[in-house]
Amino acid sequence: MDDRFPADGAGAGREAARPPVWKVSELTRRIKGALEGAFGSVWVEGEISNFRKPASGHAYFTLKDATSQLRAVMFRSALAGVALPLKDGMLVRGYGQITVYEAAGDYQIVLRKIEAAGEGELMLRLEALKKRLAAEGLFAAERKRPLPALPQHVGIVTSPTGAAIRDILQVLDRRFANLHVVLAPVRVQGAGAADEIAAAIDLLNKRGGLDVLIVGRGGGSLEDLWCFNEEAVVRAIVRSRIPVISAVGHEIDWTLSDFAADVRAPTPSAAAEMVVQGKAELERRVADLRRRLALGARAATLGWRNRLDRVARAPGLRDPLQVVRQLQQRADFLAVRLQRALAGLPQLVRQRAEAAARRMEWAARTRLEENRSALKHAEAQLRMLNPKGVLARGYSLTRLRDGRILRSAAEAPPGTKLETEFADGAVRSTVDAAEGGRDGGQTGKGPELRESPGAAGGNRGGNGRRRTRPGEDGGGLRGGPETGQAVLF
Repeated sequence: MDDRFPADGAGAGREAARPPVWKVSELTRRIKGALEGAFGSVWVEGEISNFRKPASGHAYFTLKDATSQLRAVMFRSALAGVALPLKDGMLVRGYGQITVYEAAGDYQIVLRKIEAAGEGELMLRLEALKKRLAAEGLFAAERKRPLPALPQHVGIVTSPTGAAIRDILQVLDRRFANLHVVLAPVRVQGAGAADEIAAAIDLLNKRGGLDVLIVGRGGGSLEDLWCFNEEAVVRAIVRSRIPVISAVGHEIDWTLSDFAADVRAPTPSAAAEMVVQGKAELERRVADLRRRLALGARAATLGWRNRLDRVARAPGLRDPLQVVRQLQQRADFLAVRLQRALAGLPQLVRQRAEAAARRMEWAARTRLEENRSALKHAEAQLRMLNPKGVLARGYSLTRLRDGRILRSAAEAPPGTKLETEFADGAVRSTVDAAEGGRDGGQTGKGPELRESPGAAGGNRGGNGRRRTRPGEDGGGLRGGPETGQAVLF
C-alpha cells in the first residue's frame, strides 16, 4: 500500500516537485483495488433496510446495525438461489465481496449468499409499538375524519429545504393558486426530529384557522423515516383537531403516522392533489353544468322559434275572421240538428212507449203461463199425497174411539170399540177377541168383531153388518180377498 499512498515526508528530497493530482475515476479505482485486496469476500450480519427490487431482477438494500450501515447488492443470478423472501426489518447474514461502486463512489458488498438470522431490532420495536398503539384505538377507522371539500387554508409540517415542500407548493400553485399556506419548518430526520414534528402539529392546532394539515417528507430508508414512527408524532396526529394527511416517503413506504392520520397519501405531491381535488371536481361540475345549460337554452330557443314559425303560418293568424266564420257555421249546423231532434222527439217517445208496453204484456203472459204450470204441478202432487186418494185404492184406516189410529193388534183388546174408515164411508165395530201381539205371534185367537151400522153407504154386504177377522200380521179391520180391501197402516 505504500506505493499507492506515499507518506507525508516521501517527497521531501524533491525540492521543486509538485504533489500528485489524482483524477476522481483513477483515485476511486485505486481505492477499489485496495479495498478488495484488503478484505476480499467476508460474512457480514445486519438488518435489511430500504429493500428494492427493480425490473432488472437485482436486489438493492442496506445492511445496518445500531450505529452503521453498509450498501449491499445481490444480482439476479445469486438471488435465484435464495429461498426466503427478503424484506425490510429482516436480520440476515450474507457472504460476498467488499468492493466500490465507482459511478457513485460508494463502497458496498456484492452478496453471493444470504440467510436469515432473525428479526431486526428496529422492526421488532416498530411492531411492538404498532400493536400497543393499535390496542389503544389510535388506528381505528371510526375516528378518522373526511377531508374538507374546498379548503382555503392549508398547514404543512415538513422541512423548509427538502424536496417535499417544493413538490407540494408546485402542485398547489398550479391547481389552486389563491390557496393560503402556512409552513411549520421542522427537521424530518435525525435525533429530536420527532419532538419537533409533534410540537409543530400542536402549534398549528393552537394557531387555528386551518382547514387541513399535511405532515410528511420525501423518500428515504427506514432509518431516515423513523421519526414518523415515533410515538410522540403518532399521538400528536391523533389529538389534532384539524384533519391530517400523512405524506411520508414513496408509495412503498409505510410509517405509523400513515395509520394514525385521517388520510394517507403515497407521496407529498399526491397529498397536495388530495387537498385541491375538491376544487378540480367542482370546476368540472360547474363546466359541465354550464355546457348543459347552454345546450338546453339553445334547444329551448330553437323549439320556441319553430313553434312561432308554425303559428305564424296558421290560417287563423293570416285571416282572424276565418276562425269566427267557421265557428258561426258550426253553430248553425248544431242549431239545425237540435231542431230536427226536437221535431221527432214525440214520435220517438211514442214508439218507445209502445215497444215497452208490448214487452210488458209479453212478460206478463209468460209469467202467467209459468205460474199456471207450477200450480198444476203442485195440484198433482197434492192429489198424490191426499190420504183419501189412498183409501180410494182399497185401503182402510182404523181408529180407536178417541181418534187415535190403531197400529197394532195389541192395542185392541176384546171389547174395544173401533171405527174403520173407507173411501166411501166408515164402519163402527167392537173387538170380540184378539190374537197375536206387536210381534205378530200365532198363539192367540184373532179378534172377533161385532159391527154396528156404519155411515151412509157402509152396508156393503147388503144388510149393513159384516163380520171379518184380521190377517196373520195383526192390525185393524180390513177387507178379505173377496173385497180387495187392505189395511192402510
